[in-house]
Amino acid sequence: MDSILNPLYIAVSWVIVSIHKLLTPVFGTDSGVSWSLAIIGLVIIIRIILIPLFVKQIKSQRALTALQPHMKDIQKKYKDDRQKQSEEMMKLYKEHKTNPLASCFPILAQAPIFFALFTVLNGIGKVPIDAKGVLTTEDGISAAQAEFFGAPISQTFLGSDIGTVKLVTIFLIAFMSLTTFTTQRQLMTKGMPKMDSSNNMMLQQQKIMLYAFPVIFAITGVNFAITGVNFPVGVLIYWSTTNLWTWGQQYYVIKRNPTPGSPAFEELQRKRNKKNGVAESSDSNENSEGTTIEEKGQRQQPKKKKKKK
Repeated sequence: MDSILNPLYIAVSWVIVSIHKLLTPVFGTDSGVSWSLAIIGLVIIIRIILIPLFVKQIKSQRALTALQPHMKDIQKKYKDDRQKQSEEMMKLYKEHKTNPLASCFPILAQAPIFFALFTVLNGIGKVPIDAKGVLTTEDGISAAQAEFFGAPISQTFLGSDIGTVKLVTIFLIAFMSLTTFTTQRQLMTKGMPKMDSSNNMMLQQQKIMLYAFPVIFAITGVNFAITGVNFPVGVLIYWSTTNLWTWGQQYYVIKRNPTPGSPAFEELQRKRNKKNGVAESSDSNENSEGTTIEEKGQRQQPKKKKKKK
């Protein structure tokens, strides 16, 4: 298994080590700031690479929203025939070139990287250190000593007796649950068009994700602490950062390019109309003022005196 994933270990560890080397002159070799920022830098690089997938996700979500009336008709027409209903749904997706699973692409693409980072950091926390990828033993020792708010980034909840590790772990799990909830709520309250809630599959799924997923995540986070299958602090830093990126990226899209028919879209239209209205009135005032000044100028022009013969 390690031999198959070794290229991924190399890629992840190379990015972290490279960023760490760039930051070493500023913060020092064994600094927790250097290693923590290296993990955050990995998130930024990965999320920039995944922007095309994110764009595809947005387009797919909007296409599915536009197809809601057709999907509802199919559900009514074939309510007693699940197989036929599924076939018609697939035809509809194919005809409009959309994929309901596109929203999962960014998460699925990050999963191998997440696992590779977990393995690399887990190896650092072992005694003796099990360096993965391009990490040397010296790099492993340095990373193992690095701290994030007093918690070594290679330590886990049950794998450490340090109270700071437990506090930082609980805080990061709570932060991840909060950002997941606010991201989903932001999408539902501002980013989705107003639609009939009765028999609306997409809206029901969004509601389930909004309230159930953070709870499940928090429970599994506590479960990690109980069973010992918990993540190293460094992995929690990665996950917290990617959640924050997701929230900010979605906020930008909702604010700047909202889905037609959504509350954010209506709000943007109102602002644009208001802005255009002010601009037009300003232009008209300027024109009227210009005309007045011109007219006054014409009236104030001195008349030429006729010369007496």
